[in-house]
Amino acid sequence: MASSIFTNNSLSLSLPAANNHNQKAIPRDFLVRLPKSAPLSSPCHLELKSSRLKVSATASPATPVMDQSSTKTTSAPPPTTVEVDLGTRSYPIYIGPGLLDQPDLLQRHVHGKKVLVVTNTTVAPLYLDKTISALTAGNPNVTVESVILPDGEKYKDMETLMKVFDKAIETRMDRKCTFVALGGGVIGDMCGYAAASYLRGVNFIQIPTTVMAQVDSSVGGKTGINHRLGKNLIGAFYQPQCVLIDTDTLNTLPDRELASGLAEVIKYGLIRDAEFFEWQEKNMQALLSRDPGAFAYAIKRSCENKAEVVSQDEKESGLRATLNLGHTFGHAIETGFGYGQWLHGEAVAAGTVMAVDMSYRLGWIDDSLVKRVHIILKQANLPTAPPETMTVEMFQSVMAVRGMNA
Repeated sequence: MASSIFTNNSLSLSLPAANNHNQKAIPRDFLVRLPKSAPLSSPCHLELKSSRLKVSATASPATPVMDQSSTKTTSAPPPTTVEVDLGTRSYPIYIGPGLLDQPDLLQRHVHGKKVLVVTNTTVAPLYLDKTISALTAGNPNVTVESVILPDGEKYKDMETLMKVFDKAIETRMDRKCTFVALGGGVIGDMCGYAAASYLRGVNFIQIPTTVMAQVDSSVGGKTGINHRLGKNLIGAFYQPQCVLIDTDTLNTLPDRELASGLAEVIKYGLIRDAEFFEWQEKNMQALLSRDPGAFAYAIKRSCENKAEVVSQDEKESGLRATLNLGHTFGHAIETGFGYGQWLHGEAVAAGTVMAVDMSYRLGWIDDSLVKRVHIILKQANLPTAPPETMTVEMFQSVMAVRGMNA
């Protein structure tokens, strides 16, 4: 990465220490800190001796210039592969178009002879049959079952989760079975938590179909469901066998969902990758217009950032908390305003603005960065303020319950 957290000349999150007057420390994801001597564009390089990030196959150059008239290839190229290095639990992230048409990518990670695909009413008509074909092509010994859940954040609860367990038990899924999450962040979180819990843990695979899930939630092993008092309060850290990102699935993604996912892409630029942030400022229109080259690069770069952090701090004992920029405010919006009223990325975007504003008022950043954050979020068609109905008291109430971010 061109610049990174914990270096003197980089953009970073900072957690001020509590003083001797019982001042409460501010959660890590509230604030952005940029030393005055280090503008966002200043070069900074960090050589991570313990870095375990691996990128192979069709790795892209550091800062490509988007060519709107790029030629199409007649044969499917090999996927770009980013590896999350967790020792014996390491796994690959496959990125590229047409990956659901390459059965070997999925089948090499299926254990046992039974598979349960967890998806929703929106994604199932689009990609369920193709996924089943990828799992069974030339592999007649595998039996595939599916469970189709209602679509939406408001269904990310215990009642809906029980439908996954019901199907698994009814179809006699055993300890060697594999669960497959086919959908966005809600499906990935729920399927992962079901896999972590069923028979005390079975294998699972992530096939994310939204920008949000492809660049963030499918990677890193955070799984869970919501509670009426707070988002993601019930769950587990549980890593998948692989993440398969078929970028063709974005062709059917609604514009609002696409923009929502860009909030997490922007987050990576702000917390640890200034060069990537500058690239986003120049290429936001290409992303909104679904330019394949731009999106392939944005997904890869985001996954590299996420994989590097997770490899160093899997269970959020320190460094990983930086990935929560804007999420404490954002999760409060989702909980207080009602699950599903705002998409996750929309709430995170508003939460990021609130974090940046607080950082500015603390004197940690200058107004030029504040303006740049506002501009890029507006360019991405994302909100820059919370709903008017969210009061200070509502924020305080929800955030008091949450404690550390989930």
